[in-house]
Amino acid sequence: MPALGRIRPVNGAPCWVSLLAGDLHAAQAFYAAVMGWEFVDSALGSNFCVAVAHGRPVAGIGCCSPASSPPAVWTPYFAVDDADETADRIRERGATLAVGPVKLAVGRAAIAADRDGAVFGIWEGTALAWPVGHGSAPARLDLQTRHAFEAAIFYGEVFGWAEPPGGCTVDYAQDHVRVKLEGRTVATLRGGGIETAADPRIRPRWVVDFRVEDSTRAAAAAVDAGGESSWVPPRDGPPKDAFIIRDPDGALFTVSGP
Repeated sequence: MPALGRIRPVNGAPCWVSLLAGDLHAAQAFYAAVMGWEFVDSALGSNFCVAVAHGRPVAGIGCCSPASSPPAVWTPYFAVDDADETADRIRERGATLAVGPVKLAVGRAAIAADRDGAVFGIWEGTALAWPVGHGSAPARLDLQTRHAFEAAIFYGEVFGWAEPPGGCTVDYAQDHVRVKLEGRTVATLRGGGIETAADPRIRPRWVVDFRVEDSTRAAAAAVDAGGESSWVPPRDGPPKDAFIIRDPDGALFTVSGP
């Protein structure tokens, strides 16, 4: 397999997604069965790998000891020019910095939770070539939160959204906020419905949507592999053939058709 190229991502833009699992081999088996991914070694060491589809990078999967492992969650990372400065802005705005910034291979990273508890990461350094909505990268990144506009203010101040030149811009709609880069949507912030969700496990979070050739098959394969799946009712957001999937560790993501 050819070497995966690296780029300097735009400050404030999503640049990667990763999953921290309790058992790396079990996670690889699940996502190979459901998503058809293959895996290559990561620069982060033997406890991490890069998932690839058709030879292109999709996401990262790592593992840690069960005793210290937080709940499994798919985490989006946003590119920053200075991890320490961004970490300060996160804390100053009442959010939680859980890990870092720490040195990791060719860059520096930190993991945080916003004021409503949604987990996200920051990354300083080069990253794999990986634009949201293109190629093998996730089709969508959606923040499910209590108040989309309040969240937009928080993330906008942390990442410098809507600050020219060359960065992300923000479009406000009636009930959601779209974050765009060069005219294409790279993230959507959606409010409402969290407190009244029928599933008590639904809480403010970033949801990663992966595009697959057959979402119905992927949803069925997830159940066969020990996970859960449920259909997503269509609205201004996920397409009609979208499914919510939970892997055996409880990490939530969605799949949608091409």
